Amino acid sequence: MFARLGPWCHDRRKLVLLIWIVAFLAGGAMSGSGGSFKDEFNPPPSDSKDGFDLLEDNFEGEGTGFSGSIVYQADQGVDDPEVQGAMQDLFDTVAGLRNVLQVVSPYDEAGARQISEDGTIAYATVEMPTDTSTDEAEEIRDVIIEDTPEIDGLQVERGGMAFGEFENPSSEALGLAFAIVILILAFGSVLAMGLPVGVALFGIGIGTGIVTVLSFALPIPEFATFLGVMIGLGVGIDYALLIVTRYREQLHRGHDVRESITIAIDTAGRSVLFAGCTVVISLLSMMLIGVRFVQGLAVASASVVAITVLASLTLLPALLGFAGERVELTRWRGLIAAGFMAVALLAFGLKIPLLGLGAVALAAIALVLGLFVRPLQAEVARREPKPRDQTFAYRWSRFVQHRPWIVAIGATVVLLVVAIPVLSLRLGFSDESNFPDDTTTKRAYDLQAEGFGEGASGPLLLVAALPDGADLASLDGVEPAVRETPGVTLVSPAQPDDPESPSAVRWFVQPDTGPQAEATAALVDRLRDDVLPPLESSSGLEINVTGSTAGSLDFSDYLQSRLPYFFVTVLALSFLLLMVVFRSVLVPLKAVVMNLLSIGAAYGIVVALFQWGWLSDLTGVQPAPIEPWAPMMLFAIVFGLSMDYEVFLLSRVREEWHRTGDSHTSVADGLAATAKVITAAAAIMVVVFGSFLLENMRVIKLMGTGLATAILIDATIVRMLLVPATMELLGDRNWWLPRWLDKLLPTIDVEGHADADDDDGVEHKDPDPEPVLL
Repeated sequence: MFARLGPWCHDRRKLVLLIWIVAFLAGGAMSGSGGSFKDEFNPPPSDSKDGFDLLEDNFEGEGTGFSGSIVYQADQGVDDPEVQGAMQDLFDTVAGLRNVLQVVSPYDEAGARQISEDGTIAYATVEMPTDTSTDEAEEIRDVIIEDTPEIDGLQVERGGMAFGEFENPSSEALGLAFAIVILILAFGSVLAMGLPVGVALFGIGIGTGIVTVLSFALPIPEFATFLGVMIGLGVGIDYALLIVTRYREQLHRGHDVRESITIAIDTAGRSVLFAGCTVVISLLSMMLIGVRFVQGLAVASASVVAITVLASLTLLPALLGFAGERVELTRWRGLIAAGFMAVALLAFGLKIPLLGLGAVALAAIALVLGLFVRPLQAEVARREPKPRDQTFAYRWSRFVQHRPWIVAIGATVVLLVVAIPVLSLRLGFSDESNFPDDTTTKRAYDLQAEGFGEGASGPLLLVAALPDGADLASLDGVEPAVRETPGVTLVSPAQPDDPESPSAVRWFVQPDTGPQAEATAALVDRLRDDVLPPLESSSGLEINVTGSTAGSLDFSDYLQSRLPYFFVTVLALSFLLLMVVFRSVLVPLKAVVMNLLSIGAAYGIVVALFQWGWLSDLTGVQPAPIEPWAPMMLFAIVFGLSMDYEVFLLSRVREEWHRTGDSHTSVADGLAATAKVITAAAAIMVVVFGSFLLENMRVIKLMGTGLATAILIDATIVRMLLVPATMELLGDRNWWLPRWLDKLLPTIDVEGHADADDDDGVEHKDPDPEPVLL
């Protein structure tokens, strides 16, 4: 298939390009529809889930839905007639909107506890259905903004995740700016630089449109599109870079354009497909978790990666057909224009529009002047590549191979030390205190904490079902027992669903600490394990601890319990795939161990920055738990991307071993042949992912940091130290495979079939040696 795919796309390049342009425009139209994104959780079986069911059945769902708050402060007091009248009008307006179940006003009996002791701060709770989309919540928020009264001394803020103030990321522009520079330095060609960028943009545009459409059928959170942009940009440039590099290599060896495309797709294209499928399969493995929120993230990210792989295998060969041998040519006008475009993207990413527009104008002027000014039409001088055995990568591999034990042990110790923070990993959802100080969400949180304590933004609910004939008086001991529990600020009296014939009763419990605090989690455990069991025994009733905070804790515990199964599934799958591909037991085992080390080190850095709060003054990140879905998301993506480098490097090492039969020289030659492209690809992904640390959304910062550090560690410590050191130690045993197992394994070829004159004049010792069998 691969031998035919490249030439087919080359011969029909106009048709292929037209199809992709139409798909890109359709993707833009689909993205413009807005979608129906929602943060929908289906709680796993737990104490809080039982409590939610009781609230749904007996209290009309109060406390179970998607909620936000309207927090306000009045210097003249919230009971001031002008303030009270204006705010009550706002609450009535919001209560009449569609998708609003109810508004609990502080001026109603149900909201009497929602006015601070000094009477200057109050809040109203806005309850919405659990399936409320992000756009629907934004419509409610916009009404609140438009109808907010303007009264001297009155400050009104919108709180809660439902009304969270998020700013669309612009860091992808920063990533593109640095990618342009790195690609030009790697390729020495403006056109060769533009091809990977173009493929990535096509993949992102179409993939985002598909995710938008899928949001109507699946519960996909809105930030999944931002993750898709981040991942698509990184893998799109990465995959296209591998193919373009192989294409240029074939041109240098004397092949014509069509032959070079054929060989590039038949070799590097196989690696791209294998790596892309590994990422997609790893992501889709999260479907096994059984949580709709996580499944939405998995499907959205996998869709973008799949489209990007398809673009690399079909659109890229078509574009190479248009570029032809001009991919090797760079004129000064193009180089200057590309430099100004990088400056423009940098300016837009840093939100300096005037500088960006000026740089775009200068880029256009450079191109126009290039049509008339002869010096700008001149070709940029190119340096002849060094012989392979004179490259830094070759010399480095030999240096490492002469000291394999020292390098292997030293690199492993470094990775283990960096991974130490993982031992204190705490999974949980961060709260509104992590929003930037200049957002209304953070101001609302601070006001509520000032007036009612930090726990007011995440109260707990105790709920119990009352069988027919049950005595409500038997639960009189609940309120005083909970009130005396350390960590509790206040407890409401028991509230039956029907005072005359109650079937359920509930209590509101406010912790001393905020929803993300470790002390709050300890309080929930204390209530469930120590405080409530004696009361349940004496009354014969079951009391559930529920509410959004308890539900988030149970959700985090559930995901944490499922992580080992997910990790084992992905590791086993990766081991089997690599074993089939390389016909070896030790190579895939070594790859799995090394990837675990690099991912563990990346986890350690994430914990230090985001949970411990190291460098918070620099990063703008406040200490909080690690989002419970993030470790598996990072694991799936990084494992797939590292497989890309693994396949690309080891396939060249194995190719050299096939040609020479020398397991030691083949490592040096394979590393020298791939080091430049792996370094460039890794550098691009590090700056693309790392640029998202500049965003104000915590989860985007976290994912960008985790991906960037994992790729950096993998491309440096793993590829430059551990791989050559361990392969030197193992020697021919790298390719050991039991004979009986070789007969059972299917054949998957990711190396492809290059022409015979690709041997660089080296005589083949054995054109196709068998694995080392026992």
